[in-house]
Amino acid sequence: MATPPAKLPDLQGRHILICRPEPEASRLAQCFREAGAVPRVLSLIEREPLPETPERRTLILSLDHYTHIITVSPYAARLLLDEVDTWWPQVPTGIRWYAVGAGSAAVLAEQGLSPRRPAQGWTSEALLALPSLARIDGERVLLARGEDGRELIRETLEARGAQVTVLPLYRRYLPDHPSDQIKRLLGDFAPEAIVTLSGETLNNLIALCAKSGHNLYDRLLIVPADRVADQARTAGFKFPCIPGSLADNDIVATVAEQLNGRDGSSGTVK
Repeated sequence: MATPPAKLPDLQGRHILICRPEPEASRLAQCFREAGAVPRVLSLIEREPLPETPERRTLILSLDHYTHIITVSPYAARLLLDEVDTWWPQVPTGIRWYAVGAGSAAVLAEQGLSPRRPAQGWTSEALLALPSLARIDGERVLLARGEDGRELIRETLEARGAQVTVLPLYRRYLPDHPSDQIKRLLGDFAPEAIVTLSGETLNNLIALCAKSGHNLYDRLLIVPADRVADQARTAGFKFPCIPGSLADNDIVATVAEQLNGRDGSSGTVK
């Protein structure tokens, strides 16, 4: 007996603003369209690879000296594997690879690696709870990430006695959006839900609202973790919500559940 297709979330006509970088933003937008929503993209953070340096090349060539390699995002994982592919005939063996979330783990798995990642959650805190990172006194750790970022992983592992080397592979920046585009998307479009999947993205949204005079604090706000939800509440957002996972389908399902729940209740997010 054939399995019936999964029922798509009902978001018919709902206005969703996606503030992720590309290509993730367009991919998520397509998932929202398939659920009947009207998505728009306003990337509030973009990334670009940092130029190669002799120091970075030397570090990549000494990859086999590390016991643990941590990738903090799918983008970091892709850039690191590209570097490895350039300078190594095959990925060095004997290394424990780590991914903060499922997306990074999938990138590593595509190259035949078996990354360790949290069974629950997708935060730095969840990664640091892994048993294999608990007792690493004197062991060498390579942390592949952006030019700037949270220092929690580095500081915690160093406090546990590890020798941590940070490998910055890209930089993040706020794109320069024309004022008419901002007016159209924050004002005329009137989003019912906004997707901001990092603290930095949320900060950029807050600054943009203040600068342009738009008040979006009563909209459903999708955030990645409790830390960012607290940040949103402090800024004045009334309805921050953490999805079941950061997979596109789970984000869409969470938005549908929350918006439809608000329609059938007093207007507060469940």
